[in-house]
Amino acid sequence: MAAAITLAAETPTLSAANTGFMLICSALVMLMTPGLAFFYGGMVRVKSTLNMLMMSFISLGIVTVLWVLYGFSMAFGTDSGGVIGWNSDWIGLTGIGLTELWDGYTIPVLVFLVFQLMFAVLTPALISGALADRVKFTAWALFITLWATLVYFPVAHWVWGAGGWAFELGVIDFAGGTAVHINAGAAALGVILVIGKRIGFKKDPMRPHSLPLVMLGAALLWFGWFGFNAGSWLGNDDGVGALMFVNTQVATAAAVLGWLAYEKIRHGAFTTLGAASGAVSGLVAITPAGGAVSPLGAIAVGAVAGVLCAMAVGLKYRFGYDDSLDVVGVHLVGGVIGSLLVGLLASGKGQSDVQGLFYGGGLDQFWKQCAGVFGVLAYSLVVSAVLALLLDRTIGMRVSEDDEVAGIDRAEHAETAYDFSGAGGGAARNAAQAPLAPAENKKVDA
Repeated sequence: MAAAITLAAETPTLSAANTGFMLICSALVMLMTPGLAFFYGGMVRVKSTLNMLMMSFISLGIVTVLWVLYGFSMAFGTDSGGVIGWNSDWIGLTGIGLTELWDGYTIPVLVFLVFQLMFAVLTPALISGALADRVKFTAWALFITLWATLVYFPVAHWVWGAGGWAFELGVIDFAGGTAVHINAGAAALGVILVIGKRIGFKKDPMRPHSLPLVMLGAALLWFGWFGFNAGSWLGNDDGVGALMFVNTQVATAAAVLGWLAYEKIRHGAFTTLGAASGAVSGLVAITPAGGAVSPLGAIAVGAVAGVLCAMAVGLKYRFGYDDSLDVVGVHLVGGVIGSLLVGLLASGKGQSDVQGLFYGGGLDQFWKQCAGVFGVLAYSLVVSAVLALLLDRTIGMRVSEDDEVAGIDRAEHAETAYDFSGAGGGAARNAAQAPLAPAENKKVDA
């Protein structure tokens, strides 16, 4: 009887506190996708602003529906060969009780699945920054559908699903260094190698049209990332989520300083774009590592990521691949840095007792991290390139040259981000407001 009482006491029960905490974290992660839209939208030229916003927002629509229909089942269902999951009871989210708990935790399955849904939404949206100015919106929507199905859902199972090969190997990825950032960065590289460069790449100035919009987007990402990272422990009972929260702030701050220091030495100025990009690089790098490293380790992760990602964004000019908004340089490189540094800086006092090389643990964890990093990178790169090639050869991935030069917003969305007709002064303003002459009225009527 005593044994039975002990067993019953150890059985998880629904925690209202953890459930509420995870719902808040889910909302924070959802906010990251509009935040990303602003971040990318400010970095492009005026004529592409709406398209960048829409490339993120459409992911909210498409991936949400896919997740309900079969995505959650593929990512977190019963394992098959370490490669994919499946649970027919989860198709359409049927067969899930309101208070049914996620295995081993104190939150409902419905809460876990909606938290993970927001990750699934954000990841393909990250890819869009590499493709700015030149991709048909229909082709992008189809690419998201195929990519989520063939790449994101399986990779999420590898990394986080019980039985997934990376999960079973012991690869540490607290919140998505491999499944989200390396996955998206490698996909971005695969697609741009297929669709080619923007017209005028390395010739025309392609400066951000709104740095305040970029900073707003970076701020929303930074804010939402606390839910993204701290929420990934799925509860708040043992302090690990709090460690991740602290490390998220610390690493991001260090990355801003590292990026700006490199920028000042290399280019002679501290730029707002550099500060925003540095923040994102730190957020990316700490995502896989934050539950395993100490706050001092988080400073190292952030500083290294800030400097190396700042260096990496210039590689596109050297090697000639047109990564429009530096998805490869920030997300792929930042994800690799953060994931590999786990094998060096894991303290053994966070999410597990695993220790990295610098804490006396040898290289065992480092090699596991390498397997996860390069396995995801290779798979995503190849499959994404094949999908882009398939779409390019069938419906075509790129808009026409005329539409690209004139502006993809008008061509694909029949809108523009800003109406300047009333922004002038004096004669220009009066001309814009003047009624049409009789001849012009007849022309319009015709």
